[in-house]
Amino acid sequence: MKQACIFVLAVFAFTPGVFGQDGVPMIKVNVMSAFVWGEDSTSGAVSSTIQDPLTGNAIHTLSYAGVEVSSRIGFERVSTTEVGTFLNYTTTIVNSTDSTLSVRYGGISVDGHPTSPLWVVPVGKKLNKKERKSKPDVVELGKIHCFTSGFLSSDNFFSANASSQVLTVAPRTALTVSSIIRDPRSYHSIRCSVEGCYPTGTIRYYVRIDNKDFVFVWPGRSAVYCGT
Repeated sequence: MKQACIFVLAVFAFTPGVFGQDGVPMIKVNVMSAFVWGEDSTSGAVSSTIQDPLTGNAIHTLSYAGVEVSSRIGFERVSTTEVGTFLNYTTTIVNSTDSTLSVRYGGISVDGHPTSPLWVVPVGKKLNKKERKSKPDVVELGKIHCFTSGFLSSDNFFSANASSQVLTVAPRTALTVSSIIRDPRSYHSIRCSVEGCYPTGTIRYYVRIDNKDFVFVWPGRSAVYCGT
């Protein structure tokens, strides 16, 4: 792989809130450096793929200057009575430096279709019918099997409904943050074969750590089905 540090001239992304460690979405345009998984150079981040020792599933990692960022992704159907797919992803930041890092939500697109994280209702809290009707982009965490099964972490979330927009990682510690989106495509978003079913296209997302974007690129067929 070639490693490259690229410059993103304009990043248009909804910036939702965060809950877990501790909004109104905003559109921002920023100029900053970015590291893209799979595009490496001698002066930038180093990307790699490791296998989860328990499941054998792929984990993508990007390492740069004492900071290691890893990514894993899963999917499941919305429900047995509703058409649609949830795409769920978890990012772990390991800070081996002597400085505190800030972590912000970046953005995500599915086959070029930008979308935003859903409002996440914590386990133990439920919505009534009126709330479900008025908030179609809300999801109850207790019903998302990718998280209830332990496949993905539910420690912290980038979500549309939280008050804070920044997480921090203290020196010599780690932080895991997750997000849930609904596939924005209406048709042909899932393909099935003798090897199983998987999302079509490519999923791209990034998190902003201090002033650098760490970008992960996942072919849909690499997403793990973690539903029931």
